Amino acid sequence: MKNSINNFITEGPIAKALLSFFFPILFGSFFQQLYNTADAIIVGRYLGKGALAAVGGSTAVIINLLINFFIGLSSGASVIIAQRYGSGNTERTDKAVHTSLALALACGTVITMFGFLLSKNMLSLIGTPVEIMDISNTYLKIYFAGSMTLVLYNMGCGIFRALGDSRHPLYFLITGSIVNIFLDFLFIGYFNMGVVGAALATVISQAVSMLFTLIYLLRLNYGFKINWKKIGFDIKELGDIIRIGVPVGIQSALFNITNLLIQSGVNSLGTDAVAAWAAYSKIDAFFWMIDNAFGISITTFVGQNYGAGNRERIRKGMWECTLLALIVTVLIELLYLTFGSNLVALFTDDINVIEIGVTIIKIVVPFYMVFLPIEILSGVIKGCGKVFTSTVLTLTGICVLRFLWMFTGARIWPGIISIMLCYPITWTVTAILFIVYYFKGHWMIEGVSSR
Repeated sequence: MKNSINNFITEGPIAKALLSFFFPILFGSFFQQLYNTADAIIVGRYLGKGALAAVGGSTAVIINLLINFFIGLSSGASVIIAQRYGSGNTERTDKAVHTSLALALACGTVITMFGFLLSKNMLSLIGTPVEIMDISNTYLKIYFAGSMTLVLYNMGCGIFRALGDSRHPLYFLITGSIVNIFLDFLFIGYFNMGVVGAALATVISQAVSMLFTLIYLLRLNYGFKINWKKIGFDIKELGDIIRIGVPVGIQSALFNITNLLIQSGVNSLGTDAVAAWAAYSKIDAFFWMIDNAFGISITTFVGQNYGAGNRERIRKGMWECTLLALIVTVLIELLYLTFGSNLVALFTDDINVIEIGVTIIKIVVPFYMVFLPIEILSGVIKGCGKVFTSTVLTLTGICVLRFLWMFTGARIWPGIISIMLCYPITWTVTAILFIVYYFKGHWMIEGVSSR
């Protein structure tokens, strides 16, 4: 049986339905990014640019590589749950939810062991500067020791959103953000625990968010209840989740492998470049949280409407979501280009680091709007269950071209400008591929049975 939240997604004004998802996801992502940025500001100001480079440079790329593969899997779970729920099939929804939680536990165990044991090898592989190797390794080991908390939290929030509830993930993130900022000041500013303090603050705050997520999951009442004894793998649901989630996870992992290659190129330019890239990455992340909020919104919207058989509503939703995203993106571009130096200066007072950061902003930021078709159209395609083609387009247009550029253009013309050019070049090509594929119309299929 569907409730009013589900009806709100599959009926009524489309923009209102999209924004009902977008704003809670955005505010949640904002608070998540807030405590990530608080980490960087406090570490940079209290501990210096070496610690900033350690926490926000190589470690961040490695964390994204492992964690984002799981997030890709969890997005597959969210699509399946949304489709099951949109079709009104409570029994299948129940099985999909319990299978998703079992998958989170399994993946969390693997990520914890792999990340903890191989942290130093991964840092060495991407050429992390010797002067920040030890503190980078310390940060990574602590982070991965507590990574199960992040995995369970992300899967729990994905379940809530798939069912049409974007408010509770927001509350969990706000709570974790407040805890993280408080612990940053306590561990780094008061107890002088250095990078260890920053890592512990992050892990503890993630544990708090996870705890609230699990508590409220037990209170779900959508025609079924979470029962820990029922957590396990249903073969049918697991197969559909993997069929969608694995291509997205591979896409995310390869995305981050190319970012590792880029990070390696930045590392070769020295600590100042690494610190500037770390500072820019925190600024850049505020745009990506908005872009991601639109992506999650359209995927969930399409998933439930696909399950309900509302094909024309899906097409209209794509256009309205694109318009909303374009307006917001242009405003962000103007803000970053106007106040770029001030934004980088939040993280460091080193003049050279600020100049490099501003150079990065001028190269990358004007092309943010080019990425919108990739995010929105891939969200529509994923929501309909046709993930393989989306993955191929992304890997071809972004990952393959980035590899080619980093081994050709970036080596022929070495420097930060050449390295950063890989972003606008690959975004433009990939956006064109998605637009052509979308308007061919082959994405609207009867891919995953939701009944």
